[in-house]
Amino acid sequence: MPPLEPVTVTLPAGLVREIDRRQRDRGKFVAAAVRREVDRLRREELQLSLENPHPESIELAGQGLEDWGRSLPEDDPEGLVDLNSGTPVKWTAGIGWLADPS
Repeated sequence: MPPLEPVTVTLPAGLVREIDRRQRDRGKFVAAAVRREVDRLRREELQLSLENPHPESIELAGQGLEDWGRSLPEDDPEGLVDLNSGTPVKWTAGIGWLADPS
């Protein structure tokens, strides 16, 4: 569970009564409502971004992934990237990135 932080919120009495009729834990109810609103705003921002992409994104999409890949350097002459170092990971739905034991 993520750390919690206290927040003081003043709500109209009628709205508090509506919450209390539906949920004994006001904090849980308010947190769920705020999470839904934050998610809605995030989706709205993403939609705006998709409708008005950055000019470089449009250029890259027009170029095509294959052409873009060919435009990358063939190798790493400076040795900046060691592909044998690091920890292999895999994505696990509902959990996130985990070390890959294989």
